Amino acid sequence: MCMYSANDGFVNDFHFFHYMQFAVRGAGLVMLEATAVLPEARITPECLGVWKDEHIDGLRRIATAMKKCGAVAGIQLGHSGRLGSSIPLNKYMESDSCKTDAANGGWPNRVFGPSPVLFNDQFWAPRELNESQIDIIQHAFADAAVRADKAGYEVIDIHAAYGMLLNQFLSPTSNRRTDKYGGSFENRVRMLVELVERVRQVWPQEKPMFVSLSMLEGVDGGWTIDDTLRLARLLSAKGVDMSELSVGGNNPDAKIPGAPAFKKEMARRVKQSMPGLLVSAVGVASNGEQANAVLEEGCADAVFSARQFLRNPSFVLSAADELGVNVQWIDQYQCARPNL
Repeated sequence: MCMYSANDGFVNDFHFFHYMQFAVRGAGLVMLEATAVLPEARITPECLGVWKDEHIDGLRRIATAMKKCGAVAGIQLGHSGRLGSSIPLNKYMESDSCKTDAANGGWPNRVFGPSPVLFNDQFWAPRELNESQIDIIQHAFADAAVRADKAGYEVIDIHAAYGMLLNQFLSPTSNRRTDKYGGSFENRVRMLVELVERVRQVWPQEKPMFVSLSMLEGVDGGWTIDDTLRLARLLSAKGVDMSELSVGGNNPDAKIPGAPAFKKEMARRVKQSMPGLLVSAVGVASNGEQANAVLEEGCADAVFSARQFLRNPSFVLSAADELGVNVQWIDQYQCARPNL
């Protein structure tokens, strides 16, 4: 989850200690938050970035330390689109608007989307991207992947969920273009498919590439689970190894059941329809039994959690103790391992 703690996109001590607390407590894969591929790709001025080579050293510090603890280092690459130049989530209750203006480090004149369609009146009105700008963004994702590789990350995740720019292109509610990037399903997914092709060309073949997707939008005329199944087939053919599945985020009027069971069943549909694509389910478990059930029932190949780790950085160790199974402990903590 975004921590909104960076300055000019740079990693600082908070990020290091934040992510390392999960690595030393048994997490198999630790994925850095949505990391912006361009300055205007940030959600807020305080978001992490990987748009310039100077960011590499700080990112490398985290990846190197994670590996020493036995964790796999991953990084999510993202572009905020029409959600950009906003305030951090933890300040929503302190302001009448989600907008950050130029005087406070924002970029209201550089907020872009597939179409000039507002998320709601709390955010800036986006400007429609032209094809040249789309090309620049696709190249920026590829360049960011190269930097992530140089920094030592083993997994990248292309963020196309939760209302981010790539999610905006997928949905007919936010993408009303009439060119080759809008209209039909094939045109609306073109931005993401082309981007994945470019990233796969520069990201080492032996390293996994994930794509985060919101399985359905939750509004009439919006993105559906059937659209997700069609897209998953295209992404798998382009070299995507795993799809990280969640729901919603692109429309403030969405009506989606919040129960983990609903998300689990949606993930099961994708997994059963795409046996060649690994699937991870997001937000489906708050304890070991729930996480284990997702895997044993064949709903997903992996379970991803965010808020639960914020509540309990030792979630993996707690879940293992609950289930009575052994998991990896770092050498320094071996004296505290339970006798199972």
